[in-house]
Amino acid sequence: MLLAIASDHGGYELKETIKEHLRERGVKFVDLGTNNTDSVDYPVYGKACAETVAAGKAERGIVCCGTGIGISIAANKVKGIRCGLCTSVEMATLTRQHNNANMLALGGRTTDPKLALEIVDAFLDTEFEGGRHKRRTDMLDEM
Repeated sequence: MLLAIASDHGGYELKETIKEHLRERGVKFVDLGTNNTDSVDYPVYGKACAETVAAGKAERGIVCCGTGIGISIAANKVKGIRCGLCTSVEMATLTRQHNNANMLALGGRTTDPKLALEIVDAFLDTEFEGGRHKRRTDMLDEM
């Protein structure tokens, strides 16, 4: 799996923690920035990551900002993206099982790094269940 990852300044430190975790897991990724904690605009990075996933250049994406809210909104503006803002392992599992989310959003200022890594693992390791959920994700794709 190739993963795209991006953040604004508020999610930079969490993004760096996640990158190290991905390396330890042997997950390949492309880092789309930002590259430090200097103030930047989260829509730029949410869009870049989402466009990479939507174009098929990465299978899934992870985005981080201060709360995860703004960057998830930006990502979800890109057609073909289903980005779930998750604050628990259960949410990450369900967003994959039921929503076939192809992107995960996390809050660098609101999510403990240890929990964030557990959420990332659930997001990466959980498959879409299909079945009755497929009809619903098809509806989302048609919007």
